[in-house]
Amino acid sequence: MTATIHRLADRPPSLEPMIELVAGDMNMVNAAILDRMQSQIPLIPELAGHLIAGGGKRMRPMLTLASARLLGYMGTRHHRLAAAVEFIHTATLLHDDVVDGSDLRRGKRTANLIWGNPASVLVGDFLFSRSFELMVEDGSLKVLKILSNASAVIAEGEVNQLTAARRIDLGEDRYLEIINAKTAALFAAACRIAAVVAERPEEEEVALDAYGRNLGIAFQLVDDAIDYVSDAGTMGKDAGDDFREGKVTLPVILAYARGSATDRTFWKDAVEGRRDGDEDFAHAISLVRATRAVDDTLARARHYGQRAIDAIGPFASGKAKDAMVEAVEFAVARAY
Repeated sequence: MTATIHRLADRPPSLEPMIELVAGDMNMVNAAILDRMQSQIPLIPELAGHLIAGGGKRMRPMLTLASARLLGYMGTRHHRLAAAVEFIHTATLLHDDVVDGSDLRRGKRTANLIWGNPASVLVGDFLFSRSFELMVEDGSLKVLKILSNASAVIAEGEVNQLTAARRIDLGEDRYLEIINAKTAALFAAACRIAAVVAERPEEEEVALDAYGRNLGIAFQLVDDAIDYVSDAGTMGKDAGDDFREGKVTLPVILAYARGSATDRTFWKDAVEGRRDGDEDFAHAISLVRATRAVDDTLARARHYGQRAIDAIGPFASGKAKDAMVEAVEFAVARAY
């Protein structure tokens, strides 16, 4: 059974159906997050709260809740596990911003800019620790294995990306390997653990893992594309941030591979930090357009989005499934 990504006729795709679907559960997740980010050291809740309350969609914990709803799970274990998922995500964001030297996150100043790199790293470590406390309290070794493995894979993806930094020869295969680890692994784990707590068969775990993984890849590919076609209001960061940081994303990989010798020299200089001005970014935009690099990045995002939708095809129809399908459509439609 398959479904097709399409633009909805009456309105653009939205996360609202998923938000409405899990609203009651999300209140419990938010309560767990608020409780577990507390500390007698005032800087910890202050810094963590800056990012946690910073306007993020909480998509990863919502995927845990929506997946549980898809399976008809009626318990409460998924609430604290969804909080654990959000803590893992938030910790990685704190660490990412330090590594990248970022100044803006979701339209706000980053924690490392306000409190400094050491505090951001240490509070990220605190949130990782809280996430593992929540996993242990759940009592399932299988859940612990899934989420701890995802945490390790995310760290490996970060190191892989670091070692590939400012390398114009980064190929598409290695790039997909990086985003599969950095982004998709947590999407996949967030969905899969719902099948564990609902005590569903292995094939349903695998299906939800595939849904989350493919959605995560599509989500990241769209982020890569709209760095060249969007603005801070859409992205929560300035257009061209990836370009100015010398990040080799899929639009760059494709434009470099398809460009002339002169174009390749430009991309090499840009990635290595010698061409990062406004005029250089304008030229980069012209190159990714001329080579259809953004169009093809988005085409790949739609491909992975379709795979996500196909993965949950066998599950029963209903509000949960509809919301999860539309979440994929939303992830892809952000670029338009």
